[in-house]
Amino acid sequence: MAATSRRRFLQQASRLSWAAMGSQWLGASTWGGPHSQIPLGLRGTQHESVRVLNPRNRVPVSFIVDDSTCLVNMGHFCMPQFATAWPDRKEYHHPWQTWPREIPDSFVREFGEWCAEQGVKGKYSIVPYPACVGWLDRELPGWSRKQLEASLQLVRDLMVPHWDIHPEMITHTRVIDLKTGRPFPEISSATMENSYPREKTSVDELAAYLAYALKILKNCDLPCDGVTTPGGFGNLVKPELSQAVFESVRDIYGSEIPHYFKYVIDPGESTQPQLEHVSGTTAADRKITVNVVAGTGDWFGGWDGVQTPEPDRYATVDGEGGRVVQMIRNGEPAVFLCHWPGLYCNGTKTGLQAFQQVVTSINSHHGDRITWMKVSEIARYWAAKGMTQIERKGATIQFSAPYACPAWTVQVTGSTTTRPVYRSGTTSTPLQEARNLDTLQPGQWLGDPATNKVTLCFDLIQGLSEVVLST
Repeated sequence: MAATSRRRFLQQASRLSWAAMGSQWLGASTWGGPHSQIPLGLRGTQHESVRVLNPRNRVPVSFIVDDSTCLVNMGHFCMPQFATAWPDRKEYHHPWQTWPREIPDSFVREFGEWCAEQGVKGKYSIVPYPACVGWLDRELPGWSRKQLEASLQLVRDLMVPHWDIHPEMITHTRVIDLKTGRPFPEISSATMENSYPREKTSVDELAAYLAYALKILKNCDLPCDGVTTPGGFGNLVKPELSQAVFESVRDIYGSEIPHYFKYVIDPGESTQPQLEHVSGTTAADRKITVNVVAGTGDWFGGWDGVQTPEPDRYATVDGEGGRVVQMIRNGEPAVFLCHWPGLYCNGTKTGLQAFQQVVTSINSHHGDRITWMKVSEIARYWAAKGMTQIERKGATIQFSAPYACPAWTVQVTGSTTTRPVYRSGTTSTPLQEARNLDTLQPGQWLGDPATNKVTLCFDLIQGLSEVVLST
């Protein structure tokens, strides 16, 4: 659904005041406003002289694509179902009969190849039973099995390397009776995924529903580490939904760090991902769900593909204005979103053209300050950032990391007269001096005598490791 239908986060809680619990972990707390009440759980303690920076000291940027799937134009097929469930809403009374029923694979290829050339990464939904048209792991009426398989193969080959694949629940329209695999007979707000469930529901019930969607994607040989909620799915059961994401994604895919996308953050609020329901101190019993948020609405063609694109709301051509530019300047993840029909715009592609303008502006004017990342990559970095235990003994910085993390970047108070060395087990790797922070890469370091700071970038291993600043 459109971004405006998502519940906004309330003002983010101020920085948590954690009480020590043992020598390695801080206590549990609750995050968000009074309507969130999602337990956070444990956090790692970190020495005050060590600050975890963004990866490579760059701002993560990611693009979220909602309502995408194979072949089916969700705008065309969703509109009459939404109009039946919400007959009084004028936005559901567009002439959907005149819109194309298909968003062709040629458009997927055009979009995916251009993004790959520009380095764009993000999340791409695959709705498993799109608007009840057909099952992607079985048949898609209106298209041959050969066409369906070719469409899935295109996603595997072109999209998967640069994009996380999410189910956007099962249909994105009607709620499915898991006992029969058919939609419930009633068509109303109570039986549409965009407002499901309408009453308190257990973690197990939610996890079963999510798992049903995930199994279809797994049958399609698509990898998945997270889910996207359609519209207001789970609004009444936010703590249970967060837990259900972990249980279902871990159960079906065995993912180490399950994550989800649901929330759009208002300007002025933090766009940092939130670690939820963190528990367990060993790999065997550790649990975590990462809530990755977006910082924009959909200002391209909308969920139905009929809106007039407003690319300047994301980034102006000169790179000076727009919400994405604001997030980059804030130094927090700049996650922006759209809906797949709103890129295609019923064949005019005006949304795609606006998106290309935005990406060109971001890369041209801020390319040395950003790093494009999948949503799962952002989730991993923030899981490591929040959970890694950091201690200091003189010139030695010790890390106890529950998760491995590429391009781990920290800034340490102090100076060094020799090349820092990263050690793990019996392996010692001297870091190379970078020319400047703009070109920082894993395996490099840079000192700043003026501020008495040393910046270190390396691929953090899971478990115990350390950096020795000087010998």
